[in-house]
Amino acid sequence: MRDVTAAITAGGRSSRFGSDKAAARLEGRPLLEHVAASLETCPRRLLVAPPGRYALPGWVNVPDTRPGEGPLAALEAALEAAQAERGPGWVAFAGVDMPRLTPAYWTVLGQARTPTSRAVLALDAGGRPQPLAALYHTDLLEQVVRLLDAGERRLRDAAPPALTVTVPHPLIQAVSPHALRNVNTPADLAALGEQ
Repeated sequence: MRDVTAAITAGGRSSRFGSDKAAARLEGRPLLEHVAASLETCPRRLLVAPPGRYALPGWVNVPDTRPGEGPLAALEAALEAAQAERGPGWVAFAGVDMPRLTPAYWTVLGQARTPTSRAVLALDAGGRPQPLAALYHTDLLEQVVRLLDAGERRLRDAAPPALTVTVPHPLIQAVSPHALRNVNTPADLAALGEQ
C-alpha cells in the first residue's frame, strides 16, 4: 500500500446515528481513529471533512468539494487532492463508519489490482460490490465529476464494471471477517462492540 493515498470521508450528517459518527467511541477510541489505523501504511493520508471539524495526526484535511452531496462528492475531493499532490495513482477510499477495516483488508484489495483496472471493490456475503471501502484510481476523476454534474449521488456508479475488479467475499472473510460491517445507528455500534 506504499503507492496508495488513503482517504477517509467524514463529512456526513450522521442523521440515522443521531450524533457525530466519527466521534462515536468503540473500545475507547473514536470510529475515525479505527478507520485511520487500517490505512496507516499509506504514505499520504487525506481526511475529507468540513474544515476544522477533526484533527488527526499525520492526516491532511481536505474540504469536501460539494458539501452535503454525499460520498461520491467526497470521492471527487479525494481523487482531486491525490492527483494534485502525486499525479495519477490509487486512492484507498473509506467511510468513517467502517471501524473494522484492517490493513490486511487493504492489502488484499491492493493485490487484486491489474494493469487495466481502475477500481477494486470487495464483495459482501450477498455478492454485492462495496464501494465505501474500495480502491479507486485517479483516472476515474473525470467520470466522477461528470456523474456529479449530472445530478448523480450514488457512489456505486463511480466504478465502471469494465474497469472494476471485485474481490470474492471468502477472501475478505479469511483476512478481515468484520471489515464490511458499518455503523449507521447506535444499535449497530453496540453490536460491533459485542463481537
